Amino acid sequence: MELLLQRKYFTQNSTVSDLFIDGTPFSNVLEDVDRALDSEMGKERIGWLKQYGKTAIPYGRYEVIISYSNRFKKYLPLLVNVPGYDGIRIHVGNYHTDTDGCLLPGIYDPKLPDFVGKSKVTFDKLMSILKEAEKREKIFITVTK
Repeated sequence: MELLLQRKYFTQNSTVSDLFIDGTPFSNVLEDVDRALDSEMGKERIGWLKQYGKTAIPYGRYEVIISYSNRFKKYLPLLVNVPGYDGIRIHVGNYHTDTDGCLLPGIYDPKLPDFVGKSKVTFDKLMSILKEAEKREKIFITVTK
């Protein structure tokens, strides 16, 4: 399965992207600020440029697995081998303050910057799709602009 996260709206506090599943529009995703990091930069340079808890993950392609999160005490999607980042998950959240680099699925309204609504409903639907896909195939996410 291929997920595409296409970054679209940028503010001083957050980034909102369109999420596609195998080419089909699914939802929006709220992240931290896009600081133009790229997975090809290397871990050292990424570490130098990022601001902890305030920087979106680098552009690139990452495998997604479902694993147990000690922090959230449940199974969540995890992006694997994100350079300069550990524990990048997809989880429920509405505000830019709800993420430390993680991806928060939901519905974006341009009148409400730095926010996505219906995150729990959107996440539950996404999690169901990912669980089914994981039984059959590997899951990847590509982050682009």
